Amino acid sequence: MTTVDIPAGWPATEEEARAVQDELRVRVVLGEPGPPPGTGRVTGVDVAYDDERDVVAAAAVVLDAASLDVVAEATAVGRISFPYVPGLLAFREIPTVLAALGALSVAPGLVVCDGYGLAHPRRFGLASHLGVLTGLPTIGVAKNPFTFTYDDPDAPRGASSPLLAGAEEVGRALRTRQDVKPVFVSVGHRTTLANACAHTLALTPRFRLPETTRRADALCRRALKEATGGP
Repeated sequence: MTTVDIPAGWPATEEEARAVQDELRVRVVLGEPGPPPGTGRVTGVDVAYDDERDVVAAAAVVLDAASLDVVAEATAVGRISFPYVPGLLAFREIPTVLAALGALSVAPGLVVCDGYGLAHPRRFGLASHLGVLTGLPTIGVAKNPFTFTYDDPDAPRGASSPLLAGAEEVGRALRTRQDVKPVFVSVGHRTTLANACAHTLALTPRFRLPETTRRADALCRRALKEATGGP
């Protein structure tokens, strides 16, 4: 497990964080196809918090994209680096997530974030932020639509509908299990929305959420428990 300090010069105010978002957002690459689903490696990242103890734990779990077997995993623990502010959650997560990714023994391939990319009020969620900082192709797969609207997709697995900010499509509501609530997919960096949805379906053979997210969630919770001695 890697221990992480808050980086020097890390934003301390909402104004500073938004300025960083404005600076980095122009570096998001859209339109690259990204790696084909079911090939190479795909990595899930997730975090868990203990706000009372000021601790955040991050996990990165690398899967073989074809078999979904675990290839490598790593964790990192640090202090919470930013207060809770909707739209600025990446600033609470990025330092430990970067440390977990950096501790992996293999290249991560495409990175799947439990959250948002372009489906973000400032079009720069965690998946986009992480993609720009690492140069890796990234997507966001979220559990809820945040502030955006959508029509319920048709019932079968694979059905989708636009996730909308007014008339702008910022992602897709994607049905990964028949008659089960959709997940909300958005581009992070260096991939397309169609490819992001195809990866999401490849990663959900049995459950609503991607295997990358499920495994990273379990691992970061274990890491937090070990770090804090919690139940």
